[in-house]
Amino acid sequence: MKYTPENITHLEPDDIFVFGSNLEGNHAGGAARVAREKFGAIQGQGVGPQGQSYAIPTMQGGVETIKPYVDDFIELAKEWDQNTFYVTRIGCGIAGFKDEEIAPLFREALHLYNVRLPKSFVDILTKEEKEK
Repeated sequence: MKYTPENITHLEPDDIFVFGSNLEGNHAGGAARVAREKFGAIQGQGVGPQGQSYAIPTMQGGVETIKPYVDDFIELAKEWDQNTFYVTRIGCGIAGFKDEEIAPLFREALHLYNVRLPKSFVDILTKEEKEK
């Protein structure tokens, strides 16, 4: 299984950097800042595709408020099957969530060939699968 690298500094033309944002699109820190500085994230746009990046809001409440945005991302990843999506540890930095809280939101993306998840998310999801 392939994972999202810990530190992404370069993308191929069909690659997309998936990062946690806030609804205001203030991409000032963490992966959001990297997305703005390197991969075309648009200041003031807090959701969805922009340049070679994709914003998933994580700062507006609990995990349940993040899920609809992750679901929208997964649907887009299925449609944009010519792209490879590198999901960062969204919500696990500035937003303050734990990997164990966020990883289950990406359960449906685990086996998509064009989505790379952080190793910590994959470890959590595969452990859950084995326990079923």
